[in-house]
Amino acid sequence: MTKSDKLLNALAKAVNAGGGIHSATELAFMLGLPYDPAFRKFLADCVNKGLLRRVMKGLYESAITPPEPETAIYKIIKKLRSGVLNYISLESQLSHTGDISQVVMGRVTVVTKGRSGCFDTPYGVIELTHTKKPVEKIAPNLYYDPDIKMYRAHKAQAIADLKHCQRNLHMLES
Repeated sequence: MTKSDKLLNALAKAVNAGGGIHSATELAFMLGLPYDPAFRKFLADCVNKGLLRRVMKGLYESAITPPEPETAIYKIIKKLRSGVLNYISLESQLSHTGDISQVVMGRVTVVTKGRSGCFDTPYGVIELTHTKKPVEKIAPNLYYDPDIKMYRAHKAQAIADLKHCQRNLHMLES
């Protein structure tokens, strides 16, 4: 079995287990190979052959068994800032709950305990906004959304985040 075949086999198994977006180091681990320049060249070759798609720097998906398009962006968010609290808030959450009339398309606004940043992916733009608030103050105002496997802010928290970030409040319905 070639290295490319082993990669496709590992990716197919990962999709069955709920995966779909993988870091380059995870792919090396799945194949039992060291993450070194030769492996990075192998990944670039797989992208050029159309076996993998680079969704952003260091993150890949299988071109043959890609993740569900509806949830792929949330998987990318979790890979971007793993190990810290991330939750959907600001305009994305208020649009989701119907508290603003505008439908946010092609962008997800996320509040994170990690670094801020804006990332362009094939599934849309991910806007991460850092918060200094302690987790103990934020956690009671969040709920888990099993469809996206991430936390979301309750309306009051999303509005508080909007005010804290000094974002446009004119779009609020009430």
